[in-house]
Amino acid sequence: FELESDILIWPFFYETHPGSQFVNIYASFLLYKQLKFDNCIFIHNYALSMHNYLADIKFKFPPLPSVSVVGARGYAGIELIKLLIEHPSVQLQYAFGTSIFNLADDLLDSRFSKVKCLNESEILTHKSDIIFLATPAEISLKLTPLLLKQGSVVIDLSGAFRLKKNDYLKWYGFKHPEPELLSKAHYGLQALATQNMATLIANPGCYATAISLALIPLLKFNLIDPKQIVIDAKSGTSGAGKKALENLLFTEVVGECLPYKVGRHQHLPEIQESIEAFTGVSIEPHFSTSLLGTSRGIIAGIYLNSLTEDLKEIEKAYEKMYQNYKLVRFSSKISQYASLKKVVGTPFTNISYELVGRKLYVFSCIDNLLKGAASQAIENLNSLLNLPLEYSLIPDFSFSHSLSPLNQNEAQL
Repeated sequence: FELESDILIWPFFYETHPGSQFVNIYASFLLYKQLKFDNCIFIHNYALSMHNYLADIKFKFPPLPSVSVVGARGYAGIELIKLLIEHPSVQLQYAFGTSIFNLADDLLDSRFSKVKCLNESEILTHKSDIIFLATPAEISLKLTPLLLKQGSVVIDLSGAFRLKKNDYLKWYGFKHPEPELLSKAHYGLQALATQNMATLIANPGCYATAISLALIPLLKFNLIDPKQIVIDAKSGTSGAGKKALENLLFTEVVGECLPYKVGRHQHLPEIQESIEAFTGVSIEPHFSTSLLGTSRGIIAGIYLNSLTEDLKEIEKAYEKMYQNYKLVRFSSKISQYASLKKVVGTPFTNISYELVGRKLYVFSCIDNLLKGAASQAIENLNSLLNLPLEYSLIPDFSFSHSLSPLNQNEAQL
């Protein structure tokens, strides 16, 4: 830190709730390396008291990074908008849609009155530091080069930049027009990825997220036969987007479980590539996808041949892989964890398992609109800003820093 005063006493901040004034303060400490104080000495452990002190000493923050969302009226886009307005370390600046809209009216929330809602045709004339593309792949392909050229960082929620090795014409129906950008795009499965400072981040797909997070620990620690993998994944209808299609009408899907794109879903090559990238193992699984008569949530049943008969080894693999990652929950209690109600509306992945002899049954559940899209995009944002991945996503978030904690008795001005 740069100081005009002679002394700075380093504060350590104890746990508090995201969304408070203090979170802005703490995030700014992490985000900015140069903050100026006006001839002050301060220290306090508690957020509200510090907020008062900062007002007294005329503490000034640099502007927060500006963010915008393209495709703000889609299912994933609107969830992303809701998360960004709660994020203390960015300023939600613009929301772009294909038609006229007003977020404050649509969401009945006056906080959105400061967010400018614009037509997508105005994207290039309204720059932000970080832009989220909650758009179809074809739209992302068109916009990304232009946005990168004007200096924005792009977090793309479509599949436009996920596949490094597989043929886009086969899986997405178009020949990829930007092979150089594709090669540079960072695949943002942040639970397992290293911190990145990429300018283009490919947010993982919903099925790929649920399945990769369940399989990678088992393959990494050589606990299953990679040649015998069967995946039966089911998703709520919001995974298909906001299209007016007959097969997505309420009366067509309610009470149903409808297989679709069996063995041909575009997330299959993404699953294969992510698993190979994180484990070095190639797989050729059976992969079935079905549409559930519910709006959101994914449950993936994965059936495997285990190389161990000890369930504790399975549990240890997940413990080792996710010991520093708070957004995966795992247990052998399938009846409690393999439940859409337990994950819908949360950023968590619930993984549960049962071992019968050498037959291993694994279930992975996520909210397709959050962990499978919007909240994972926030994880990628947090990684860019050098913040903990779960920052602003869970209410019991506990702040930690490299500074040593001070005794409460020392917390005096």
